[in-house]
Amino acid sequence: MTTASIVLTGCGGGNDLEGIEVSKSGTPKVKVEKDYTTDKTESKVVSKGGGEEIAAGDTIKINYVAVNGRTGKEFDNSFKNETPMTLTLNEKTALPGFYKGLVGQDVGSRVLVSVPSEDGASLLQSVESLGLEKDDTMVFLFDLVAKIPPKAEGKAVKAPASVPKLTYGKDQQPVKFATTKKTATKLTKSASHVLIKGAGDPIEKGATLSVQYVGQKYPAGDVFDESWSTGPRQISIAEGSAVPCLTDLVPGHTVGSRIVVTCTTDDAYGKDAKKNGQPEGPLIFVLDLLDAS
Repeated sequence: MTTASIVLTGCGGGNDLEGIEVSKSGTPKVKVEKDYTTDKTESKVVSKGGGEEIAAGDTIKINYVAVNGRTGKEFDNSFKNETPMTLTLNEKTALPGFYKGLVGQDVGSRVLVSVPSEDGASLLQSVESLGLEKDDTMVFLFDLVAKIPPKAEGKAVKAPASVPKLTYGKDQQPVKFATTKKTATKLTKSASHVLIKGAGDPIEKGATLSVQYVGQKYPAGDVFDESWSTGPRQISIAEGSAVPCLTDLVPGHTVGSRIVVTCTTDDAYGKDAKKNGQPEGPLIFVLDLLDAS
């Protein structure tokens, strides 16, 4: 599973956010003068939303425009790409510029955030691919679209007895699967099963999702990946972006649901999985489907 690329913003030492121009109609454009720098992360509300306040630890859905303060040029824009980003405002894992600039803002707001290099660019990997340098300031315009629920919510549904039993840890978070006497030891085909039925819209093919998940070797082997320790991940289930079992079996399930997906080897990473550095053999996932776009 992959996450969307992360961007960041900055504003000028001696400069301030008042000098940055934001277009008022259509896809927003942000005008920043060259050699714009800042000594600390700052934020300015362009338009205030009527939603609830964003707190530390929340996961939010955002659109953004990102501008390099050194060059004054835009280097990323989710409005043009039509791919909002999901961001968890965890003080330990989020970029400091995001955390400082967005905690305390209201859902529905449009906010300018300026972030110095020490809160942003210097902490990013492969900045060159974005046309950035480690000491650059960046400027972001954020639209704070929505809060993402922390877990699935809805009506509990009992899975077939042949499906491995899901075990839970702190705060009833899924931890791993365990076998029972009725567990099917071999998979003949991939399948999906609902554990919690959410009340949201059905997920469409090729969607981009915000999920909490655990990935494990079937039926009760090693856990090879999980998101609960860091926060929801953003993944695409478009063909070629995810393993075939997720591309094929997640569509149709409703947002807000918790589902189990069991994947045969062919519908997971295939026979060359180990050679390609991926978990081999049949796999099992539990996914909380928190948001879709």
